[in-house]
Amino acid sequence: MSMTEKLISKWKGKEGNLIMILHEVQNHYGYVPRNVAFDLSRHLDIPLARIYEVISFYHYFKLQEPGKHIISICIGTACYLKGAPQLLKEIKNLLNIEEGQITQDGMFQLQGVRCLGCCGLAPVIMIDDKIYGNLKPNDLIDIISKYTNKKVSVS
Repeated sequence: MSMTEKLISKWKGKEGNLIMILHEVQNHYGYVPRNVAFDLSRHLDIPLARIYEVISFYHYFKLQEPGKHIISICIGTACYLKGAPQLLKEIKNLLNIEEGQITQDGMFQLQGVRCLGCCGLAPVIMIDDKIYGNLKPNDLIDIISKYTNKKVSVS
């Protein structure tokens, strides 16, 4: 039995199963690989266009493999007022990516979020599940370097 068939087996034949199966796929791979979308179409007898329609409608589903480390920068009100725009600019410069992108080596993915719930530590970023607060732009080189084997520098 293929991995796709294993992920489908729990939900096959149940009404509204596509979203639940896509959740299984997303949880397993971290995104919905193209070849798996094709397999789902074939195994579920659902047009590929319908599968991509569902994937693209829901923000949770991703079509691109995520970066190894997810950097979430809070751009909520408290963080924004305490310097989040400057942090975001510095992270973009350090990693040479824009919001929503992944570095060429696949190490980092940058995303802006509305609130991380740490307003007392503003401005904050979260890398994977670790929160860093009360940041200044010059703090970011050392923080990001912890996740690589080399010192990060402005490009």
